[in-house]
Amino acid sequence: MFGIGTQEILLILLVILIFFGGKKIPELMKGLGKGVRSFKEGMKEADIDMNSKDEKEEKKEEVKKD
Repeated sequence: MFGIGTQEILLILLVILIFFGGKKIPELMKGLGKGVRSFKEGMKEADIDMNSKDEKEEKKEEVKKD
């Protein structure tokens, strides 16, 4: 897709390792994981809210028809 090969990826990882150090990388990944998890939970909550809103509107429409 971007034309990034194995050597380029290894070079990027090496630069990150040098820049942050070996002890800081697990902490960064842990924070990234928490962020992704929080984002997914937010998306699920938004879907649930949207579905419940749609169901309420459908029930209102059924009541109006009767």
